[in-house]
Amino acid sequence: MLSDTEIINKISAKIKALRLKQNISRQEMAESSGVSISSIARMEDGEIKSFESFLRIIRFLGKIEILIPLLQEEEISPNEYYKMVQSVRKKQRKRASRGNNNKNEQEASKW
Repeated sequence: MLSDTEIINKISAKIKALRLKQNISRQEMAESSGVSISSIARMEDGEIKSFESFLRIIRFLGKIEILIPLLQEEEISPNEYYKMVQSVRKKQRKRASRGNNNKNEQEASKW
């Protein structure tokens, strides 16, 4: 398993490699993505400070689809749904009927 630092360094190197492979300068990337040149330079050096800037860069590089699995809702099976509904029903509070409680309260108040 990679450490957080190793993951950031690999992503940063990949961003730089993609930019260079597409023959795009930092200036062009900055103008097209709306991210400053200094932010791009820091990002390529392993300092990803802004998630929004990161998204703009990977969208500009045509790699936004790598995040699609994170956006998809997990489907639950019918059995999991049934268990979830049953657990909610068990947790619901049952109310006592009003008629019985009032009679007991009235008899207790006569004393």
